[in-house]
Amino acid sequence: MRRRDLAGLAALATTSSLATPALAQAEERLLLELKDGGQVTIQFLPDVAPKHVERIKLLVRRGFYDGTPFHRVIEGFMAQGGDPTGTGTGGARDLPDLPAEFTNKYRFLRGTCGMARSQSPNSANSQFFIMFAPAPSLDGQYTIWGRVIAGMDAVDRIKRGDQARNGVVVGPDKLIRARIVTA
Repeated sequence: MRRRDLAGLAALATTSSLATPALAQAEERLLLELKDGGQVTIQFLPDVAPKHVERIKLLVRRGFYDGTPFHRVIEGFMAQGGDPTGTGTGGARDLPDLPAEFTNKYRFLRGTCGMARSQSPNSANSQFFIMFAPAPSLDGQYTIWGRVIAGMDAVDRIKRGDQARNGVVVGPDKLIRARIVTA
C-alpha cells in the first residue's frame, strides 16, 4: 500500500472511532402515547435517580406500562399511573422496591415526573406521577426521575378523578403505549 492510502485509512479509522462514542451517548427519552394520538416526551434524569430511571426503562422494554390506566388524577396536582391493576396497590411484583433517590437539583414543578410509593420513601416500584402544577411540599419526599419536555397539553387532557375520593378515576384514561426513543 502506498503512504497516501495508509494516511486515508488512518483518517477514516480516527473518524469512525470518534463517531462510535457519540452514538453510544445518544440521549434516551420516554415517549408516552395517550388517547386520541396525544404524545408526551419525558427526559430521563439519570444523574439524580439512576436506579429509578433504569427501572422505568426495564418496565417499558417489557411492555409493562402499555394499556395501564391513570388511576388517580387530581386537578391542579398530578396524574398517577403505572399500576396494571388500576387500584393504586399494584406494581411489578417480580421486582424489589427501590430505595429513594432524593435530589436538591430539581423541584416538583409542572411537568416533573416522580415515583409514587406505597409507604416509606424506600417503597417505590412501578407507579409514577406527572405534575400538573408545582408542589414544593413533595421536594425531598419523592424521587424525581424525569421531566416532560413536550406534550404537556396531552397530560392536561387526562381525565380527572373525583376529589371526594382522593382523585380516584372512574373509567380512567389509559397509557396506550410507552417506548424509549433516542433524541
